[in-house]
Amino acid sequence: MSEQPLTTGRLYGVGLGPGDPSLMTVRAVEVIGAADVVAYHSARHGRSIARSIAERHLRPGQIEEPLVYPVTTETTDHPGGYRGAMEEFYAEAAARLAAHLDAGRSVAVLAEGDPLFYSSYMHMHKRLAHRYPTEVVPGVTSFSAAAARLGEPLVEGEEVLTILPGTLPEEELTARLAATDSAVVMKLGRTFPAVRGALEASGRLPEARYVERATMPGERTGALGEIDPASVPYFSMAVLPSRVDAPPAVAAGEVVVVGLGPAGPLWLTPEARGALAAAQDIVGYSTYVDRVPVRPGQLRHSSDNKVESERAEFALDLARQGRRVAVVSSGDPGVFAMATAVLEVAAEDPYREVPVRIVPGMTAAHAAASRAGAPLGHDYAVVSLSDRLKPWEVIAARLRAAAEADLVLALYNPGSHSRIWQVGKARDLLLEHRAPETPVVLARDVGGPTERVRIVALGELDPAEVDMRTLLIVGSSQTRTVRRGPGGDERIVWTPRRYPEG
Repeated sequence: MSEQPLTTGRLYGVGLGPGDPSLMTVRAVEVIGAADVVAYHSARHGRSIARSIAERHLRPGQIEEPLVYPVTTETTDHPGGYRGAMEEFYAEAAARLAAHLDAGRSVAVLAEGDPLFYSSYMHMHKRLAHRYPTEVVPGVTSFSAAAARLGEPLVEGEEVLTILPGTLPEEELTARLAATDSAVVMKLGRTFPAVRGALEASGRLPEARYVERATMPGERTGALGEIDPASVPYFSMAVLPSRVDAPPAVAAGEVVVVGLGPAGPLWLTPEARGALAAAQDIVGYSTYVDRVPVRPGQLRHSSDNKVESERAEFALDLARQGRRVAVVSSGDPGVFAMATAVLEVAAEDPYREVPVRIVPGMTAAHAAASRAGAPLGHDYAVVSLSDRLKPWEVIAARLRAAAEADLVLALYNPGSHSRIWQVGKARDLLLEHRAPETPVVLARDVGGPTERVRIVALGELDPAEVDMRTLLIVGSSQTRTVRRGPGGDERIVWTPRRYPEG
């Protein structure tokens, strides 16, 4: 920050709290009472909520600077539209405050809630704080007041709180509400129908609470689903309180089969994250259950990787007892994973009426392909090399058919401690139809701490370098590789989208 002339005044951004004047901080009262200039925003009607909160602390002789918005939610004929009109207003307002500061006067800009939380003060701060000595006086936020008036915790333990503006597109709101533990949606008013729709689509409507004008005259709280949209003002918000110790949102049980993606939380979809958070029971292979964050009150049921049917039956029995159960799978649950096992059992009595949902996940093949380039850019087939549930003769026939059709191949479950010969057999079979230099992607532990992705020639594929955590992508006759980057150190592979004419 550059040196400031001794004659300049000091800028204050003063948080007033959520509306009740008694919730202002001692420091806010001190600054307002001592300031030479008190500035506050208002609509064109001239009434300022900020001024009304601070009114008892104003003193005779203070200069008041009403900063009157040229437009709020209505249309404007400004050549730059709404954004242009507001930018011009903020520039003019900052210039007015700068004139006072240059004259050596202290300026307190009033802000409802906290000055740096969805506040108009921020626009003054960005334009002036680098030019003048500045102090920001924090205030109690409106969402803190809302939680206090509801008398319910917002977050507890490892829960995550997400704060959203209601002006986001409904689809974006839905995704974010599905993915988080607790949430606050600000700026309702005309956005209320979309916010309500997002809460319903994300399955969070039963737990959503409504708070209007917290700590102010006209305060109203209640279940959000029972609020008349026509009665909702701008100064209101939706609150999803803490889920810890909360009663179930639905009485009926269900099973949700959730894809965790190939590795950690970066690969988890918002829908999957939300399904895991809402579950009362987590069921799955122990390695995958361990990837799900531990939540208070949530029960975890781990089992061996070779008991899929028993695991599915156990989950469905829990759901019949009214429990919300998440059955977890790595990657996508419908690709060589638990979705089939659950649906197979759910198709029989006594489980036919148990609700079952499938939540997709990032597949291992797609994750591996992204690390190598775009080897799946054209038609491809997916084959598991495991002969635990189907004979090798079937696997070989499918490999041969895919090779003859010149399809790229994604090979799952290529090897394990007890299966060490399938990779070599598959390589030899494919070499009957593919050139030895055909690129093969060896992708191990993609997204994990020991990730390693290499590109080798099919003729040089060494089965000893492949284990159960490795996925293979074998190129077609059209798949290409190239070295790129400053030193040519990066090698990428892709399959063109156009196929040569016959």
